[in-house]
Amino acid sequence: MAQQNSFDIVSEVNMQELDNALNQATKEITQRYDLKDSKTTIDFNEKEKLITVTTLNDFTLKSVIDVLQSKLIKRQVPLSAMTYSSVEQAGGAMVRQKITVRAGLSAEEAKEIVKSIKDAKFKVQAAIMGEQVRVTAKSRDELQEVLSFLRSKELKYPLQFTNYR
Repeated sequence: MAQQNSFDIVSEVNMQELDNALNQATKEITQRYDLKDSKTTIDFNEKEKLITVTTLNDFTLKSVIDVLQSKLIKRQVPLSAMTYSSVEQAGGAMVRQKITVRAGLSAEEAKEIVKSIKDAKFKVQAAIMGEQVRVTAKSRDELQEVLSFLRSKELKYPLQFTNYR
């Protein structure tokens, strides 16, 4: 039997780096002169993968989101993994915005990846396995071609490649 080589395509966020970015953003907000008295809180619910930003007004919220995004970029957490909800009132004059962190590929996204690989006519097999896609082939060179093909595609969500064997 010929040896099979494979890798997995996933869409995840490094939770430790995300937590570090949130802590750095909170620290900067408490120290910055223009944001010091804004009563801003950044809460992270790890179970639901939900970030909640609460602050005084829309202008301050935009500044806080900018600080948060700059920290995420420095920590190499992809901004495309964040889904922003609309701004809502949070009691009194406060405003709140919820940010959902992406975890895994949806069924439609996985089907889209498999279809694009098959349409490109690579000599590989792509199979959906839960929230990831496994690509197998006889040759590592074919896997490398698929990797470079997927990296060159402009997608709305971040992709990582794991378990390269």
